[in-house]
Amino acid sequence: MTDLSAAPGFAAPPRQSILTASAQMKRRNAAETRFRAYGIIAITLSLVTLAIMLFTILRDGASAFHQAQLSFPMELSAEVLDPKGNRARDEMAKVTTVGYQKVLAKAFAAELDRRGISQDGLSAKDIGEIISKDAAGVLRAEVLADPALVGTTIDAQVLAAGRIDGFLKGRVTLETAKRDSTIKPEQLLLAERLREAGMLSSAWNWGFFTNADASDQRPEAAGLGVALLGSAYMMLMVLVMCVPVGVAASIYLEEFAPKNRWTDAIEVNISNLAAVPSIVFGILGLAIFINFAGLPQSSSLVGALVISLMTLPTIIIATRAAIRAVPPSIRDAALGIGASKMQTVFHHVLPLAMPGILTGTILGLASALGETAPLLLIGMVAFVDNYPAAPPEGFMDPATALPVQVYSWASRADPAFIERSNGAIIVLLVFLVIMNVAAILLRRRFERRW
Repeated sequence: MTDLSAAPGFAAPPRQSILTASAQMKRRNAAETRFRAYGIIAITLSLVTLAIMLFTILRDGASAFHQAQLSFPMELSAEVLDPKGNRARDEMAKVTTVGYQKVLAKAFAAELDRRGISQDGLSAKDIGEIISKDAAGVLRAEVLADPALVGTTIDAQVLAAGRIDGFLKGRVTLETAKRDSTIKPEQLLLAERLREAGMLSSAWNWGFFTNADASDQRPEAAGLGVALLGSAYMMLMVLVMCVPVGVAASIYLEEFAPKNRWTDAIEVNISNLAAVPSIVFGILGLAIFINFAGLPQSSSLVGALVISLMTLPTIIIATRAAIRAVPPSIRDAALGIGASKMQTVFHHVLPLAMPGILTGTILGLASALGETAPLLLIGMVAFVDNYPAAPPEGFMDPATALPVQVYSWASRADPAFIERSNGAIIVLLVFLVIMNVAAILLRRRFERRW
């Protein structure tokens, strides 16, 4: 007993069992319970939002991978397609798509008559409008590639018009057709009879991955071919330009550069560049690469340069973090057995940091793949109907990219392009998921524990 406790008037604190929670402990436990509940609610809301987003995209975009097709026999009349009868490509090329469209419409109407399918008083023009306007161009290309087809009868597989495709998918109805100037309810009724007769069906749309963009009059023919190739070109150039420079800069700043005000300023500026809005890089690319350097607008090279400026700070930051995560004992051990500074970095530090470097690089490229704003400013939103050539010449040809193609289709009024926009988002998400999974697998493959 101390003198203080023995003093008169001193009250000893009441004894409490350790098994009984105090008021302070109860408040702390309640706060922890609320915190866990807030975390669970936040995660649940995030998952629900993600599920709703994915469901909406899949619901509205999955139909883009199927397309309505018409099947009917067609005689390739030599009198129309090859008037001189010499099967010369130069002479046959003088026949425009208008002539091929007439051959298609005539063969289609003849098959309807042969099968006895009621046409409900539709004119020949109305019947021909059921066939896609892109079909004549596709048929012309096939005939010019193989002139021997002229004079024969083939089983034509052609795209149906966009409104007919929308009718099969439930996007276009008889009620909406009454208010639509591009389609008639009678044409939809004819399409229903064609489906019952087996002439109209829905098939896998390979053209969605291989075709170039199409005009507003041919939404059924629009595809991602040019966008996929343009994105591949840009990612290839970004990989070549960013990874060596980013890794080399990170190694120098982290292992060799002196620690002074200049390196501190460089580090601060790198961090600031990573936080700059992407549209600023687009303005920079427009001013320097196009207006000053004179590089071709909307080319894959300009897009890659702009994306590289955005991606480089991210790669540098991720690489420096990976190098910094290597324990100092590794460096000390290597230096202690006589290794030089260069040998220590490249033989010991860099291999151990490789998982983080690969992860940061892939995630940086994945983020760059989804950028849209800077590419819009350098003109990659332009309508591109021709494929770029093979590298390296193709790097200078006009091209577009997946996110820009999504933006372009989403801004058009035709609902068929909105469907294709959602389909393109699905393709883009698949690429992003693949790149993120690759980052995880590479990290697990090369990760070392100490």
